[in-house]
Amino acid sequence: MTVTLDLDAAATDPHVRRTLADISLSVAKGKKIVVVTGAGISCSCGIPDFRSSDGLYAMVKEQYPDVVMKGRDLFDAALFRDPTSTAVFYTFISQLKRSIDDAEPAPTHHFIKTLDSKKKLLRSYTQNIDGLEARVGLLGTSCQEAKSNSKGKTKIRTKDVRNVQLHGDIHRVRCVACSADYPCSEEHLILFERGKAPECPECLSRSEARIARSARAIRVGSLRPSIVLYDETHPLGDDIGTIHTTDLGRKPDMLIIMGTSMKVHGLKKLVKDFARAVHSSSSPSAASSSKRPYKVIFVNKTAPSSEWADIIDYHISGETDRWTNKVIEDWKKMRPADWEIQQTLDGDGEIAVGGGLKTVKSLASSTLAKNGKAGRERENMAPPTVAPATKESVTKGKPIPPLSPSKRRQKSSHYDDLESSPSKRHSTSRQHHVMPSGERKMLFAETTNKQPPLLLDSEKSKMDISLCDLSMQDVELKYPPKSNPKSSTGKHSEVGTSKMDISLIDLSMAEGEIIPAKRLPVKPTRKDSKKSQDSQRRSATKRPVRQRSLTQPQELEGH
Repeated sequence: MTVTLDLDAAATDPHVRRTLADISLSVAKGKKIVVVTGAGISCSCGIPDFRSSDGLYAMVKEQYPDVVMKGRDLFDAALFRDPTSTAVFYTFISQLKRSIDDAEPAPTHHFIKTLDSKKKLLRSYTQNIDGLEARVGLLGTSCQEAKSNSKGKTKIRTKDVRNVQLHGDIHRVRCVACSADYPCSEEHLILFERGKAPECPECLSRSEARIARSARAIRVGSLRPSIVLYDETHPLGDDIGTIHTTDLGRKPDMLIIMGTSMKVHGLKKLVKDFARAVHSSSSPSAASSSKRPYKVIFVNKTAPSSEWADIIDYHISGETDRWTNKVIEDWKKMRPADWEIQQTLDGDGEIAVGGGLKTVKSLASSTLAKNGKAGRERENMAPPTVAPATKESVTKGKPIPPLSPSKRRQKSSHYDDLESSPSKRHSTSRQHHVMPSGERKMLFAETTNKQPPLLLDSEKSKMDISLCDLSMQDVELKYPPKSNPKSSTGKHSEVGTSKMDISLIDLSMAEGEIIPAKRLPVKPTRKDSKKSQDSQRRSATKRPVRQRSLTQPQELEGH
């Protein structure tokens, strides 16, 4: 059962006052609020509604008593069948358009915009054709900014639309033939006042182009106000249906209906769908409580019919502007944190309130747009060198505060000594146990690849033992090398006792016993036998080797 609350009784009845405060708190706590409005929210702006005693229907019947039977007939699509009713329609619309141009948005329009700015408005649906929601900043379906430039199925950008205009917009005209859409200008209003319809520029240009190439001319359509009449389909009906389905899936938590009698069949279906979605999304604790939830609120001077008894929770009888002002007042008292304004410094150092972040972004984007080319030219240039701060400069003046990360000097190398990782950091500490640089030599630089200098006998070190000194005089060969008897040459064999020939015999000592090494049998040749004979002959006439003591130098003795 719908509960009715009178705004005038709030001053004397504490129960009504407390209930209205609870409804205001529910609005403040809401996160996905759907707002449905009618012509009643624009009455305070000087724009008449339709069905009241001083509304549009009564005014039309009084002004044209012999032309139309009822005021509703003036907004029926069948009026275009009669030239007289069509002329009356154009004259009436021109007068309504001029009165709307002089009107200003009401507090209810600003209330809807406040819900949107506080991120609480899911979507706004309106029956009004005055377009006052667009003046407060709500993008409508009929706005040129909402038109889609893509080749997809949608004609508008449904995600950006904040206000769905169910009955069109009086500020635009469209062609009855090609559906071309144009803003309603002063020239159009002058023709409408005379009861005439202007020609469509798009159809006219196409027809003239066909005539120029000797083709048959096409029909030139006329322009009419871009509003939806009774028994007429909406040009954006598919897009509005998509928006409606999307909003139902997002599970709204509150529905506010203001300034409409809900007599139109399409609007009745829309309200019932949203009311069902709102009640289904309520918490179990709220549903089980005896107190009726503050979910579906209807604000209007006239009470709803009995068919809305189980759908509307509360009916607030009164003007919409009074109720919206009370909600804003209670909201500020109960939740003051929602109205705190964060101040932000813009690019010029001035304080920007509210939209400071957007101001900074716009300034940054404009700066990049102006200096984009210069920035690309300086992209690969080395960063300017900045002298590091010394202790004297810090002690004499004030200490230099650290810069922000975006303004710090970027070095050309990624591997900084202080900011890089420990594995890539260049250590500046002195290393210990390292050979001095003057004494370092490259591998195989001065020992292997160069010949050693010749030294005299007196300069030789005590431990300088040559291969010749390893042979002892008193050593008798126990196993002398065998010569090849078949050799007929006079050369000595390679097995002889050459100075550079190091064998196991030369490494033996006088007191030791020589152990012969096992060698593979080698088949001697004639050349080898000749070398062996020459070697034996030279060794017989060779001068004996002098022997040096390992402890102290002595004179060489000959044998």
